[in-house]
Amino acid sequence: MAAMTLPTGARGRALLAADLARRSFAPGRASMPRMGAEVELLPIDTDTRCIAALDGGPRSVLAVLRRFGASHCWSEARTEKGTPCFHLPNRGRLTFEPGGQIEYAAPPAPGASALAANVRSVLEPLRRYASMEGLQLDAVGIESERDVWSTPRQLDAERYERMEAYFATIGPHGARMMRQTASFQVCLDIAEGDTGRRQWRLLNAAAPYVIAMFANSPRYDGILTGHQSVRAACWRRLDPSRTGVLSGDDPVSAFMAFALRAPDMMRRTPDGAYQSFGDWVDAGTMTLEDWHHHLSTLFPEVRPRGYFEVRGADSIDPACCIAPLALLGGLAYDATALADALDVLRVPGDVLECAGFAGLRDPSVAAVSAQLAVIALEGCIRLGPDFLSAPDLALARAFFDRYTHRRRSPADDVRDAAAAATA
Repeated sequence: MAAMTLPTGARGRALLAADLARRSFAPGRASMPRMGAEVELLPIDTDTRCIAALDGGPRSVLAVLRRFGASHCWSEARTEKGTPCFHLPNRGRLTFEPGGQIEYAAPPAPGASALAANVRSVLEPLRRYASMEGLQLDAVGIESERDVWSTPRQLDAERYERMEAYFATIGPHGARMMRQTASFQVCLDIAEGDTGRRQWRLLNAAAPYVIAMFANSPRYDGILTGHQSVRAACWRRLDPSRTGVLSGDDPVSAFMAFALRAPDMMRRTPDGAYQSFGDWVDAGTMTLEDWHHHLSTLFPEVRPRGYFEVRGADSIDPACCIAPLALLGGLAYDATALADALDVLRVPGDVLECAGFAGLRDPSVAAVSAQLAVIALEGCIRLGPDFLSAPDLALARAFFDRYTHRRRSPADDVRDAAAAATA
């Protein structure tokens, strides 16, 4: 049966707003708030130092994962895009990004410690095994030793072909994002009513500081770039109409306006131009399915998906994953921490570019980041050991003491190593 075309004008937009509120901003229904994570890793061939081939040959990524998965009860399947994936016994799923990056989606867990344990239990043994097989699964923000033109797209799904064609009309950063970047994304349940709206405001306001605290990609194409996060620089430049942070006290209205303004990358006008999704709706050519697909091509720092997906952190070592989980969980789920953090973040300002470039080397970004780390851990303590265990609290505090409170991020370790190598 053919999908029904949306009405034009105000009626069509009202239907889209209602659908957005119901699907993307609906409060969580679990008895206690849960957390999820999507962790991306770059599979680097230890001989070539390039992203490894996804398929073909005994050292391809799929071959290595099949051997590892066979002894861990993984089952191989295909995603809705037709690309390979693995389902894990713990309800997690492992998929691939267009350049061959590995993404592990951990199932929602009732607390930061439970989620961190899941991430570590899957990725730490996988990384050890892959290393013995000639693959280094790098937890960094971007492939550091090659430019994008020597890093081919490895997935042929129509979605990726259309995305790449659209981004190519703007510049090279979309291709870099698709083929070479890796992130650590945190997923948070949405609270009811005003608390959910406050979470939205908090997470968007905190997004630049998340970028700065977990910046981990200062190298690109074999050189130190001056950026703490080259990955963040790519996001700032690939398409401002579908990235960045959103503000305002009405999340649905703000996101609705954002989504309607963004060009629909999946279709062109007869003369080959892209136009906004709102223009397509007004032309009477779109369906609800088109709307859902369009929403999946929007990449703000905080994306509503029936939960809040916080996208700003570069990929970091799974052994350190408790730090971003404690930070965002403590701020979003403890009422006192939420209020205190909003007070710290009350002065508006566009610091996204500075956060990715200077990171914690900028004094004002460093000061706010340090405050947020303290507030978050105090919130985790109030949430109790079922949310963040004492050992994980110590690990999170050690991360912030080693990095945030010293105005450093993991990117500075890369810089230090480069300096030592040339000394």
